[in-house]
Amino acid sequence: MLVKTFRWAFVVTALGLAAGVLYDGWTALGLVAILAVLEISLSFDNAVINAGILKKMNAFWQKIFLTVGIVIAVFGMRLVFPVMIVAISARLSPWNAVHLALTDKNRYQELVTDAHPSIAAFGGMFLLMIFLDFLFEDRDIKWLGWVERPLARLGRVDMLSVCIALVVLLVSATTFGAHAHQHGGTHADKTETVLLAGVAGLVTYLVVGGLSGFFEQRIEDEEEREQEAEEQAERAGGSRSPVKLAGRAAFFMFLYLEVLDASFSFDGVIGAFAITNDIVLMAIGALSVILLVTIQHEINEIVTGLVGVVLIAWSFWSSVRRNRALQSAS
Repeated sequence: MLVKTFRWAFVVTALGLAAGVLYDGWTALGLVAILAVLEISLSFDNAVINAGILKKMNAFWQKIFLTVGIVIAVFGMRLVFPVMIVAISARLSPWNAVHLALTDKNRYQELVTDAHPSIAAFGGMFLLMIFLDFLFEDRDIKWLGWVERPLARLGRVDMLSVCIALVVLLVSATTFGAHAHQHGGTHADKTETVLLAGVAGLVTYLVVGGLSGFFEQRIEDEEEREQEAEEQAERAGGSRSPVKLAGRAAFFMFLYLEVLDASFSFDGVIGAFAITNDIVLMAIGALSVILLVTIQHEINEIVTGLVGVVLIAWSFWSSVRRNRALQSAS
């Protein structure tokens, strides 16, 4: 069943690993493997949420999202967005960024290294806001209850995540940004650059969150109307069937899914910059810290990859233990 369901995913993964070896040898294979683990781990929650929303849509809009929507998510966020980040940060045209990455790898790496403080600040703030909002959320199921319960109480303070993120940005800009790493082992004062890029990352997160909230509210309003129509039909003697959104409601849900998918894709794409600057090869809290630290210091990609793998493995084992305990209790 597992092989039948995911056979094409396994095939594509194997081809990607093989392409990594052909592109830059065994070193590239390790980077591709780490990026694959990162992408898969960061995409689980996205897939679950998308599935929960898609089941409410009719067949037509489900097909629209699984075709047009997926193309936008894959090619737009995974291919176009990284190029735009590099182009804007290194002050290149998108075409020149791709051309340099493919034809003059050394020069490309120099430009990206010099632009890395702005990339790291932007991405670090975006990931940090995701992490903080998750950290201060009050959840029914808790992994580390002794830590999560007091944090959930702190989360009642309005705008706490934004305040903490701004303090972290200020500290990072005045410490790491003042001695930002550049190509050739030199350092430069990039305090202003780090501040501006960090604020841009924070604003981007708030805009994406605001759009998600707007579309979510519209969807809830449309669902209420659909529900009322179903209840009226039932009272009139008709049969009641599961509500499948169509028309304007489904369109708003499609837009909501696109914004949601883009926001989930941000963490994967930006997190990749914590591992490699190579455009061809290209756990949230750890990645945000690593990105901010790399403004001044170089961190081996193996360390970044292992941090994510350890956290994922630890959380998985904790989930297995909890399920076993629940089965024993029942």
